Amino acid sequence: MKKTIITVVGKDTVGIIAKVCTYLAESQINVEDISQTIVQGYFNMMMIVDTEGASKPFSEMVTDLDTLGDAIGVRIRCQREDIFTKMHRI
Repeated sequence: MKKTIITVVGKDTVGIIAKVCTYLAESQINVEDISQTIVQGYFNMMMIVDTEGASKPFSEMVTDLDTLGDAIGVRIRCQREDIFTKMHRI
């Protein structure tokens, strides 16, 4: 299993989760875990996804989600789990 951490941050609007999850489903990427909060009108979501069966290479997924984020007014970032874990190790 190849896990990736996806974070989405920005001003809250209708359809953020739907648009991100639609892209993931169309790319054969499975959502393993998801957490989202809205604080004073700002949206924050963290997802752990399985990219093992993805129909696109990781670099294309990163570019696509960056473009999607620009289109819907949020910032979407992706990191492979192993890199994320090493960066956040105490």
